[in-house]
Amino acid sequence: MPETKASVAAADPPLTRSDVHEAAERLAGRVLRTPVLRSDELDRLAGARLWLKAENLQRGGSFKLRGALLAVERLVAAGCLGVVAQSTGNHAIAVALAAGQLGVPATLVLPRDAAPGKVRRIRQAGAEVLLVGTVLAERVAAVEELRQVRGYDVVDPYQNPDVVAGQGTATAELLDQVRAAGSRLDAVVLPVGGGSAVAGACLATAGEHVAVIAAEPSAVPALTEALRDGEPVNVPVRPTIADGLRPDRIGQLPFDTCRAALTDVLTVEEAEIAESLCLALTHARLLVEPAAATALAAALRLAVAPRWRGRDIGVLLSGGNVEEGLVASLLTEYAGQ
Repeated sequence: MPETKASVAAADPPLTRSDVHEAAERLAGRVLRTPVLRSDELDRLAGARLWLKAENLQRGGSFKLRGALLAVERLVAAGCLGVVAQSTGNHAIAVALAAGQLGVPATLVLPRDAAPGKVRRIRQAGAEVLLVGTVLAERVAAVEELRQVRGYDVVDPYQNPDVVAGQGTATAELLDQVRAAGSRLDAVVLPVGGGSAVAGACLATAGEHVAVIAAEPSAVPALTEALRDGEPVNVPVRPTIADGLRPDRIGQLPFDTCRAALTDVLTVEEAEIAESLCLALTHARLLVEPAAATALAAALRLAVAPRWRGRDIGVLLSGGNVEEGLVASLLTEYAGQ
């Protein structure tokens, strides 16, 4: 991946928990402090206490706004002409909203088969959308071309330190909210695509003795394979309803940040993702997208293990930007079981 002003440089110091605290201070009053919810039905199914961080209710429909605001703000302060980013959807929505709020043009590069609803939300925010290819390398190449031709700065969804630290504020809030309720998390489960959420969680939980569990679709096991090989690698992409978790390679910065602190990675089958989306809606009254449902599915499976029975498990419900037709189809199938 080409280096840009928004990319992490080799000389940059490693991110720490203090970076997440600084990010939280910068974001105060600018993003929603989303609620943490409980569901008796889901707790009963899990055999554990699940604390659901409802980032599906965040501005822009996902936790991605946290990192995007910080990254775009820093670039604007440095005098950028505009911003460009690649994404499968939620990061692009977040960058579009941040750019609009801060008064700079934005161009977002998405895969040709991006969810129409996410494309629509980006355009509604006043940003330009380019649909390019289906894999990460094609989008990255398009971003680099735009950077060179237009002089825009790149807001990378994985390599930008502001993005990773910003995403970590969601987990930091979750820890604080559970403590305020008189409990303490034993583990937190997060979905992983490019890796910013799980890397941010590893920063936020440093010194907290909280296990960090990553959840990814078995169709796109980018983190699993990176840990196996000792470095990020490209993996074949099979179809998945979790469109937000389709990057076929984990980001280098997230990988370096989380590899030593991560407790486990669980790969989740498509049927589990679909069922968990329906469970979130019917039991917790939360409409989440399949990426978020991937984390819930992993948490439900995790709680079956004796080590986690009766424990307190946080779940980052990362977003709620889901196509209505998909929800209707999954609910119909779920009701017929």
